[in-house]
Amino acid sequence: MKVINTEKAPGAIGPYSQAYETNGLVFTSGQLPVNPSDGSMPTSIDAQAEQSCKNVIAILEAAGSGADKVVKTTCYLANISDFAAFNAVYAKYFVSKPARSCFAVKDLPKGALCEIEAIAEV
Repeated sequence: MKVINTEKAPGAIGPYSQAYETNGLVFTSGQLPVNPSDGSMPTSIDAQAEQSCKNVIAILEAAGSGADKVVKTTCYLANISDFAAFNAVYAKYFVSKPARSCFAVKDLPKGALCEIEAIAEV
């Protein structure tokens, strides 16, 4: 197993790693829409979805993978009414249409509106 870490995505806010690579796969932790350069978080679902996608992809690229190699994502929304807006942004990044689960949760860390995690081939 190999720990994946990049400064192009926000650091972990708890006792976990950004990702692990093992047996030809990369497993990312959930990525909040936090800008890694200044720790800010946009307010709209569109901008948050964009930042979460960028964070996931930065971690995948640090592992030698990319959005085109994602086989599964899990997406969390603070409000299911944001589903369509989230999908519009998500579709621009995950054009290969990996398997996905997407559901609303009661709360997300830091008051985020979305969070994305991924599994990809290296």
